[in-house]
Amino acid sequence: MFSFLIKRILYGLLVLFGVVTAVFFLFNNLSGDPAQMMMGQRSDVSSIETINKDLGRNFPLHKQYFMYLNDISPISFFQFKEGDGPFIFDESKHGTVNPIIKTKNGNAIVFKKPYLRRSYQSGKKVSQIIYEALPGTAILALAAIIIATLIGISLGVWTSLHHNTFSDRFWVFVSILGMAVPSFFASIIIAWLFGYVFSDITGLNMTGSLYAVDPFKGESLQLKNLILPALTLGIRPLAIIVQLTRNSMLDVLSQDYIRTARSKGLSKNKIVWKHAIKNALNPVITAISGWFGSLLAGAVFVEYIFGWKGIGKLTIDALDTFDFPVVMGAVLVVSFFFIIINILVDIVYGIIDPRIRLQ
Repeated sequence: MFSFLIKRILYGLLVLFGVVTAVFFLFNNLSGDPAQMMMGQRSDVSSIETINKDLGRNFPLHKQYFMYLNDISPISFFQFKEGDGPFIFDESKHGTVNPIIKTKNGNAIVFKKPYLRRSYQSGKKVSQIIYEALPGTAILALAAIIIATLIGISLGVWTSLHHNTFSDRFWVFVSILGMAVPSFFASIIIAWLFGYVFSDITGLNMTGSLYAVDPFKGESLQLKNLILPALTLGIRPLAIIVQLTRNSMLDVLSQDYIRTARSKGLSKNKIVWKHAIKNALNPVITAISGWFGSLLAGAVFVEYIFGWKGIGKLTIDALDTFDFPVVMGAVLVVSFFFIIINILVDIVYGIIDPRIRLQ
C-alpha cells in the first residue's frame, strides 16, 4: 500500500509540474507588458523599468521560469545577499522562511509558503485573492454533489426496481441527456427559465452570490442563490450516478443471495435496503468522491453565468482585465486540489479493491 501511495503522489507531482510549465509559458507570452497594465496612463519609462525589474522580467525567459518555480514551490532556493540576481530573497514577497540548509556564503534551501505573485490590477497577493474566493467554489461544489448524490441514488434505485418500464426508459433518457448537455448551455437555460420566466413562482434570482451586501444592513446570507447554480453544476454527476446506481442495482438484484432472500419470504423493501443497496453503492461512492474534484474545475462557466463569487468567476474576470497572475494562480490551485482529490480517490479504490494495488 505504501509503494502504491508513493507512485500516486509522484504521478500527481508530475501532472502538477506539467500544468505549471504550460501555464507559465502560455500566459507569459500573452501578458504583454505587465508594468504598462499596472501603471496605465500614469506610466513613464523609469517606473516601467522599476516594475519590470521587480517582476524579474529583466532576466531571460528560462530564468524567469525557474524564478516562478522557485516562488510557487514550498521548498525553494534563495541567496541571502545584496544584488539583483534571479534568486535574491525578498521578505516583502516571500515572508518568513525557515532555512533547511544554509551555507556560509548566504545560499540557502528554505521552507516557505508558496508565493503566487501579485495581481496586476489590485496589487494584492494572488494567494489572498484566491483564499477569499475559494470557499464560494467549495460550497457550490459540495452543494452540487449532495444534490446529485441524493437525487441520483434515489432515481437509480427507482429505475432498477422498475426495469424495462416507461419510467425506467424515461429517466435513462433524461440521464443520457444530462451527460450530453454542456454546462454553459444548461446554465443559461436554467437561469433564464427559473430565475426570470418563473421567478415569481420560484422566488429565485438569475444571478447572485452567497452573501448580499446592503449599504445600510451590511452582509446578509442568501442561501436561495445557491439553488440554481448547485443544481446546474450537479446535472452531469447526477446523470452518471443514476446510471451507475441503476446498473449496479440490476447486477446485485440478479445475484443468488438475493434470490435466496426472496425465496425465504423477505419483503421487497428489506431485500433492497438491507441487502442489495449496500453492495450496489460501492462503485457509486468511489465515483462520487472522484466527481467532487471535477466539480471544482468545472464551475467556471456556472459561476460566471450565475454571478456566483468563486474561483471560476474570479478567473473569467481576471481574463477580462488581463490580470494573468490571478488566472495562473487560480489554475494552479484548482489543479492542485483536483490532483489531491484524485490521489485520495485512488487510495479509496486501493482500500476497497486490493487488486488495484497489484495492478
